[in-house]
Amino acid sequence: MTDTPGPSEHASSLPGILGVLDNAISRVESFFLAVGVLLMAANTIANVVGRFVFQSSIFFSEELNRILIILITFAGISYAARQGRHIRMSAIYDAMPPSVRKSMMIVIALVTAAFMFALCYYAVGYIMTQAGRGRVLPALQIPVWWTLVWVPVGFFMTGMQYLLTAIKNLTEKDIYLSTNVLEGYDNDEREV
Repeated sequence: MTDTPGPSEHASSLPGILGVLDNAISRVESFFLAVGVLLMAANTIANVVGRFVFQSSIFFSEELNRILIILITFAGISYAARQGRHIRMSAIYDAMPPSVRKSMMIVIALVTAAFMFALCYYAVGYIMTQAGRGRVLPALQIPVWWTLVWVPVGFFMTGMQYLLTAIKNLTEKDIYLSTNVLEGYDNDEREV
């Protein structure tokens, strides 16, 4: 058995263009997370080997890891939204009947999507400000704003994920935490 995602893990249950969009976001998330984690591990290992075996660190290792942390963080928020794994304060929500919970989930998803799109907008403005300053990273000598491009991309993908969750809840009978995660607790989880 492998841990690599099969074709069914990227298959969306949303119809038409929404399913295509959902699949595309899923593939982008998977790619960025996998590449980011692998590059960070390789960079860190190479730096440790260089430091202890050759008595010389890789001069750009810290900057590269900082860039990769930004990438992983903002691809990860979209991935967590897809998996229904963001922190939820659900005491009031859990006490409501299913029809009210469904309405609340739609409102929660739409409000969260609106906030994510607003944060995307402000992140683009921040990047434009950084680009105007002309600062570069000391070791890599690349513009600082290049390292921040993942921030609005991550916010946008997360906003799309929540918007698709709202649409899924509007079109389906069940209550969904994300486009492919039904509401409820796993067998090993318990309500407190």
